[in-house]
Amino acid sequence: LKQVFSKDKTFRPKRKFEPGTQRFELHKRAQASLNSGVDLRAAVQLPSGEDQNDWVAVHVVDFFNRINLIYGTISEFCTERSCPVMSGGPKYEYRWQDNVKYKKPTALPAPQYMNLLMDWIEVQINNENIFPTRVSKCEEE
Repeated sequence: LKQVFSKDKTFRPKRKFEPGTQRFELHKRAQASLNSGVDLRAAVQLPSGEDQNDWVAVHVVDFFNRINLIYGTISEFCTERSCPVMSGGPKYEYRWQDNVKYKKPTALPAPQYMNLLMDWIEVQINNENIFPTRVSKCEEE
């Protein structure tokens, strides 16, 4: 397991929500509903009185964390040699373009593509203009 979770791999630590904040409470509610076997449509429905942007942000971060964990477990089996192309089956090939290093869509081995993708998503999630962390403390009950 050390190989799967080493820092030079694609596993990233989960982004934490500060206890006592509104987003922390929303995260707990999302976790409880996803782990209870309930209807997924109801699980992701905006709770009454909650901010839609906060609710979406919580689910985006949770989804990223889950995908990152899944990818971390399979990354050792998908090497540049065994996965020379990032594809979605025989009909689809994904190419990377970031307008910085890769100015045009570029074919890359799957592991390299996934590393770039996970890094890009992490930058987006940590961008205060997209996912601001300014949240108010939950009211005392």
